[in-house]
Amino acid sequence: MPTLYVLEPDSRLEKEYGRLLVTKDDEVLLRVPIQNVSAVVLVGNAGATTQVLHALLEQNAPLFLVRRNGDLLGQLAPPTCYNLPLRQAQYRRNDDPGFALALAKKIVAAKVHNQAVLARRLARRKGWAQTSEVFKTSEVSALNCTQMDSLLGIEGAAANAFFEIFRQAFDPAWNFTKRTRRPPKDPVNSLLSLGYTFLTHAMTAALQVVGLDPYLGYFHQEEYGRPALALDLIEEFRAPLVDSLAMTLINKRLLQQDDFEPGPGGGIYLTRRGMRVFVREFSDRLESTVTPRSIGRPLSYRKLFEVQARCAANLILGKIPSYQPFRAR
Repeated sequence: MPTLYVLEPDSRLEKEYGRLLVTKDDEVLLRVPIQNVSAVVLVGNAGATTQVLHALLEQNAPLFLVRRNGDLLGQLAPPTCYNLPLRQAQYRRNDDPGFALALAKKIVAAKVHNQAVLARRLARRKGWAQTSEVFKTSEVSALNCTQMDSLLGIEGAAANAFFEIFRQAFDPAWNFTKRTRRPPKDPVNSLLSLGYTFLTHAMTAALQVVGLDPYLGYFHQEEYGRPALALDLIEEFRAPLVDSLAMTLINKRLLQQDDFEPGPGGGIYLTRRGMRVFVREFSDRLESTVTPRSIGRPLSYRKLFEVQARCAANLILGKIPSYQPFRAR
């Protein structure tokens, strides 16, 4: 079931029988059966009635309130009977450096592999002779790493190599020369930052369904308000979901230069129209199917997030010997 994004400024989400209605100035902009909605994201100053909040809680569908740049302000979720033994095991594992390193090595190796897959596709499309060998050596080095600091260095080197290739996929007019964030300094970085943020929201919801604490991770450091475990598990999905989506949106001209505008702090952000296009394409990408090697059957990316969250839970509980990340083909 897809996420419903409410983007129109001053719009309101209402409930009518078994449907959710997006309204503005007494005009109905959208109707959708509530059973078809897995989550709701209110962007900017969009609002919702109390009846909608009650219906979402009964539907067990979380509601996220986010700023226009995608930053999470807060969320509404039903009271959940947390899996206490799982949470206790998760907290105990946080005191085990060996466990954290073993999981982080798998995550980084898969991230590098998936970056390499996208880089090779770019090379074939552009007719480039080859891609950087750093991916192959970085993946092997990650799996053999013995220190977390060294693993961070390996991840950083691979990321630099990837973005050096990735930036060449865009016309120079887009001014994408390197990765910038907080704030993003160009349209491509704006799409990447927004995509990673929405990806984190989706993974956070999957972790909560499984019963894990999204804020206690093993690779990313815990900080106040930072969903470290969600950030851990999205690493393997950055290239196949968000990076590839940014290329599609710009190179297929679904977004133009005038779909971006200056924003707070000197950053570049999507306009209202641009945000509508992005949300539509991002939602479609999450609902598209992929066949993981470890499963052998097609799943939507959204369902795959829950599968990976359960894999992490089983690892934490000692039910499986190692984490099996998603590796793109």
